[in-house]
Amino acid sequence: MSHTTDTDAATDDIASPGTATTDTAAQSPAQPASPASPAPATGHEHTGLKRGMEARHLQMISLGGVIGTGLFLSSGYTIQQAGPIGTILAYGIGALIVYLVMLTLGELSVAMPVTGSFHVYANRFIGPATGFVVAIQYWLNWTVALGSEFTAAGLLMQRWFPDTPIWMWSAACIVVIFLANALSVRLFAEAEFFFASVKVIAIIAFILIGLLAIFGAIPIAGYDHAPLFGNLTSDGIFPNGFTPVFATILTVNFAFSGTELIGVTAGETRDPETAVPKAIHTTLWRLVLFFIGSIVVMCALIPWRQAGVGESPFVLVFQRIGIPYAADIMNFVVLTAVLSASNSGLYASTRMVWSLGNEGVIPRWFAKTNRRGVPMLALCAAMAGGLLALLSSVVAASTVYLMLVAVSGLSSVVVWVAIAFCQIRFRRRWLAEGHSADELKYRTPGFPYVSWAAFALCTASFVLVVFDRHQRLALVGEIVFIALCYGIYALRARRMRRRRSGDLGDGRNTAERP
Repeated sequence: MSHTTDTDAATDDIASPGTATTDTAAQSPAQPASPASPAPATGHEHTGLKRGMEARHLQMISLGGVIGTGLFLSSGYTIQQAGPIGTILAYGIGALIVYLVMLTLGELSVAMPVTGSFHVYANRFIGPATGFVVAIQYWLNWTVALGSEFTAAGLLMQRWFPDTPIWMWSAACIVVIFLANALSVRLFAEAEFFFASVKVIAIIAFILIGLLAIFGAIPIAGYDHAPLFGNLTSDGIFPNGFTPVFATILTVNFAFSGTELIGVTAGETRDPETAVPKAIHTTLWRLVLFFIGSIVVMCALIPWRQAGVGESPFVLVFQRIGIPYAADIMNFVVLTAVLSASNSGLYASTRMVWSLGNEGVIPRWFAKTNRRGVPMLALCAAMAGGLLALLSSVVAASTVYLMLVAVSGLSSVVVWVAIAFCQIRFRRRWLAEGHSADELKYRTPGFPYVSWAAFALCTASFVLVVFDRHQRLALVGEIVFIALCYGIYALRARRMRRRRSGDLGDGRNTAERP
């Protein structure tokens, strides 16, 4: 992580928390000028993002970004690795980590509700090079996810239409998700609200029906009595030892990536001072309820060694209880999860491209918006990245795409580390400039202990991947990619300094450049 800081940044960066909350546009506050980080564009009519999201959208988006195919399809494999209690413990620790990160993000998002927040915060409170790296990391994370989700949509539709080609349904998914993002931010939010609602309803139904079966209120195949919770400890607390629990914690961290979308959407949310803290405080108990509740039901009703062997544990439970068309129901639910992930992924990727353009890191025309407040050029660039990821999954699945997946898997953890450290630096600078913590509209509780705990736990999650032999390649690839991003930024900064020196030598004012 770069140690280049903007210690002499203008007070305007942080002196008025929450002021950028107009109903018509969401603009990044003024950025201190430097050769490597030009000031952002200021034309509201060209770069304004409309605040079209409400609190209900924000809460569902934060859930929709987390609840994906990992819970519906891969949870059985996780249970097999760590055992019932080990899996519950891993998800509990993962929920705690992400909650601590969200508490730090809340203070930053309310004080500075800007779109593309992660890299803007890193730019100001760590350094412009790290801001660039964070943006590229997060963009890559969602871009690679887009490619895999488009393929998954085609595979899921083949269950109902086996004689149709996968590419046809993938193309249909691409068109639907592109239009949802292109027409307006409000349509994106409503689409995500619908997709997330389907997933939430399915999980709640699963937990309620499962609890009825656990206590014997409804019959379930394989039991002539109430199963209760004996399966949780039938083979001991940690049947495979404690080491698999550690590997599961790493997997859980990746599964919980997406909650930080709250920060990305803050710049386009009405009344972020109220909506953001509310969404953050509901995140933990919902994660606990939906993830841990589902795991408990699965493990109680299905012996853990049988969970997820070739089929979703959700389907297994529904089939044993006797619910008709269980597989088709879950296929529909997983399809909505795929569409939700695609929708959120394209949005997040687009806003990172827009933010880089708005900050002048890439050509500023990427920050231009149409009359509906949609950055179409950034959207097209983000979709192009997703299509390239999709293409690599077809023509270079075992080389290029495998490395992209490995790198993107750790990207969210890197972003979490940066978020926690940015909040620590932000609060220190805020106090050093003569402000008090009471002036902040939202404060991270337990500062600085909560902030440092978030930083330490996320850093440990990243570094300790070295002990998981299945993910060491991902760690190596991520480190190389981070170094490459810093190198690209350094070369760019050097080129800009030379250009600026040349312009000054010619007697021209570089500030007049577009």
